[in-house]
Parts: sequence; structure tokens; C-alpha cells
Amino acid sequence: MKLGAFSVSLNVKDIQVSKQFYENLGFSVFAGSLEKNYLIMKNENSLIGLFQGMFENNILTFNPGWDENANNIAKFDDVREIQRKLKSKGLKIDPEVDEKTSGPAGFMVTDPDGNVILIDQHR
Repeated sequence: MKLGAFSVSLNVKDIQVSKQFYENLGFSVFAGSLEKNYLIMKNENSLIGLFQGMFENNILTFNPGWDENANNIAKFDDVREIQRKLKSKGLKIDPEVDEKTSGPAGFMVTDPDGNVILIDQHR
């Protein structure tokens, strides 16, 4: 399966404090908005999303169809195909993507240790 760009989405208490911390580690703002309480920060090929008040726990995120610079990848596995493959292996998908649709969509799956994985396609 081709899952696309990988990032960690962190639930942060204070986005300003977290922004400064990750800037000290060499990350810079790549996308997002402080006013909307989220930033995507980048250091070379590494991506970290900082999200204040949007979700409870940290999330592992994959973006089918994108590389780490949010550029479109010509050949990728659509989120619906990924969902079908995972369901065929017995994984629980919640919420599920309507397989009759096309374009942007996303679903979540939880690993055996309770870590949430978001498969989030933007195109």
C-alpha cells in the first residue's frame, strides 16, 4: 500500500509554546494558522502537526496522493482502496469512507496499543 506523506499530529496545550519549541529543533512553519489553532511544521522531510483543542490524543497521519511537500504524487493508492485492503485483513475502520465517492476523504484505524492512525486524502 502507498500511504503517502507521513506526519505526527500532536495535541498541544499551548500552540505558541509548542511552535517555539519545535522552531528550536529546526522546524519551520509549513502550513496552517495560529488563529485557527493548528500549524504544520517541517524540518527537511519530517512533518509535525501542532493542534490545540482539536482532538484528545496524538495521531499518526498519512496523506495518500501527497509527498512531504504537499505536492501531488502521480501514482498513489486511493483512500477507498486502502480502506478495502485493511477491511479485508479484518481491521476495524471508524469512520468509514463511502466507497461510492471519489476525491478527498479520510478514515481512522486504531492500532493494538490504542494509537489512532488517520488516512487523510486531500485530492
